[in-house]
Amino acid sequence: MKRENNAHCKNVNCTQKGGNEVCLCPVGNVINVVSKKWALLIIATIGNNEKIRYTKIMKNLADISPKTLADRLKELENFGLIERETFDEIPPRVEYSLTQDGIELRDSMIPLMEWASKKKK
Repeated sequence: MKRENNAHCKNVNCTQKGGNEVCLCPVGNVINVVSKKWALLIIATIGNNEKIRYTKIMKNLADISPKTLADRLKELENFGLIERETFDEIPPRVEYSLTQDGIELRDSMIPLMEWASKKKK
């Protein structure tokens, strides 16, 4: 079902101006980050906790490699979806939490998760 949803597009090169076409321009940058393997699951995992440490994320996402987790966390932090807080302790401690944008993205993922849960049955 298409909706008229492109009135907000500011891209002068957008070819989807008017009618019932949905403008995809605003989604492009977000898709580049969240479409990577594990990104949405990392956001969901962090969002299920107020703050969470790297080792707990690894435990919750048992099949992810340490390198992939580190890469995704850095990408999500650079995109402004998560915050990394370091503590000046020995041993060093780092905690991750969602930013306001991350919370909004996670909230928008809930209908997708509910839909996927129905399809899994």
